[in-house]
Amino acid sequence: MNRRVLFLLIIASLATALVGQWIYAQGRSDHQLIKGVTDAKVTLQQGLTAAAQQGRPISAKFEVEDGKFQLSVYTAKDGKFSEVIVDHATGKVTKTESITEGQDLAEAKSQSAAMAKAKTDLKAAVDKSAATTSGSRAISVTPALKDGHPVASVILLTGQQFQTVEQPLQ
Repeated sequence: MNRRVLFLLIIASLATALVGQWIYAQGRSDHQLIKGVTDAKVTLQQGLTAAAQQGRPISAKFEVEDGKFQLSVYTAKDGKFSEVIVDHATGKVTKTESITEGQDLAEAKSQSAAMAKAKTDLKAAVDKSAATTSGSRAISVTPALKDGHPVASVILLTGQQFQTVEQPLQ
């Protein structure tokens, strides 16, 4: 009986440690994201404009990937999808990669379907959302279909707080 209890305690301790590490990493990632957005010289809207040379922007976000802060824009052109990385200091496109498989492709297809029904672009949706909250900066914009109508979900950063605003794309 003592071995079972000891074994269960070890398993519980490992599980607790893993959850703790995940929470710590998530908090650290949020801190890096907030700092990166605050320090960025380029806005999400400028990133959308820069990436438009590679195709129609279908989503955009500031993110921390592999510990590195970046501005990523998904684009669609001629039925193909790309991830465009825009330098957050200069606003220039630094890298373009084709999206050909996995979760990224599924997201790109879904976002493209929503944008196919949209009458306004993502930049206009972000501009409108940011104008509703004084002193905010847009962190991401993602389109989706809700009840068959295209909407953009815009995440804003105001101070240290995140806020999500939905904008119709009609």
